[in-house]
Amino acid sequence: MKDFAGKIAVITGGGTGMGRALAQQLVAQGCDVAMCDVSSDHMQASAEVCREHAPQGIRVTTFQCDVSDAQQMDAFAAHVRDVFDVPHINLLFNNAGIAGAGSFVADDRALWERTFNVCWYGVYHGCRAFMPTLLKSDEGHIINTSSINGFWASSGPASAHTSYSAAKFAVKGFTEALITDLRINAPHIKASVVMPGHVGTSILLNSQQAVLAAGHNDGGYTLLKMMGMNPSSMSPAEVSAAMQNLGEAFRDNAPTTAQAAATMILDGVKAERWRILVGQDAQSLDELVRKDPENAYEVGFMERRSSAPEP
Repeated sequence: MKDFAGKIAVITGGGTGMGRALAQQLVAQGCDVAMCDVSSDHMQASAEVCREHAPQGIRVTTFQCDVSDAQQMDAFAAHVRDVFDVPHINLLFNNAGIAGAGSFVADDRALWERTFNVCWYGVYHGCRAFMPTLLKSDEGHIINTSSINGFWASSGPASAHTSYSAAKFAVKGFTEALITDLRINAPHIKASVVMPGHVGTSILLNSQQAVLAAGHNDGGYTLLKMMGMNPSSMSPAEVSAAMQNLGEAFRDNAPTTAQAAATMILDGVKAERWRILVGQDAQSLDELVRKDPENAYEVGFMERRSSAPEP
C-alpha cells in the first residue's frame, strides 16, 4: 500500500496522542477515517483537527466505545459499515491503550485486568470485529501497537510492570503469528507490530481517568507505584496532583512527538515493514536487549541503557 488516497482507515484510541496524529495525517493524504475512543470530548477535538486538514470529500466519523468490550467493538464495526456504505476497510490501527496496575502480586486483580484487557483484548477485539471487512478489501493492513515493553518487560528494576508488559508481549506475539496466518489465508492483508519508545502522548493522563471511570479509585496510587514513586503517605488530592504533573511531563518532555511517531508508523506501512520501532530510544533499547538478554532485568542494565549511544 504505497499511498492512502481513496482508502478507508479505522483507528482505535483516536481521541489523543498517536491516534489523533495518525488520523490527521491519513485524512491529509486522502484517506477516509473512522475512529473510536472512550472519550467523546477527545474524539470531537480529533474530528475537528482532521476536518481542518482533510481535502474536500474526505469523510471522518467517530464512535464512543470501550475497546475491551467485544460487543462495543462489534457495534463500532457496524457503525463504520453504515456510515461509509461499503463492505470493506483497508487499514486497521489497533492503537488504544492505558497504563497501570504494575504488580501481579500486590495490585488489585480488577485493576490489573482492566489494563490487560484494554491493551491486549482491545487489539484482539479490533481484529475480530474488522476482519470480515478487511477480507473484502482489495488490499489491507493491520497495524497493532505494542511497546518497547513488548520486548522488554520492565519500567526499571525498582517497580513492577506486569500487566502492561504482559499485554504488549501478547500484542507482539499475536501480530508476528498473524503474518504467517494472513500469508496463508488472506495474502492481500499485511500485518505490522508497532513498538514505540517514549512518545509524547497523554497515556498517563488518560489512564488515570480510565481507571477512575471504571470504579478503581486506587488507580492513581497504582500508577505512581509503577513509575517508581511511593504514594503510601499521600492524600487523594496529592496523588491526583502528582499524576497530573507526571502525565504532563511525560507528554511534554518526550524525545518523540506524537506527530513524528505517526509519520514513522505510516512510512513503515508504506514500506510493508512488519516490525516498526518508533524513536531512537526504542532502537537503542532493542539493540541492548538483543545483545544481553540474560541481564536485561538487572540494575546494571539500566545504567548501560542510560549511557548507550543512539543508533
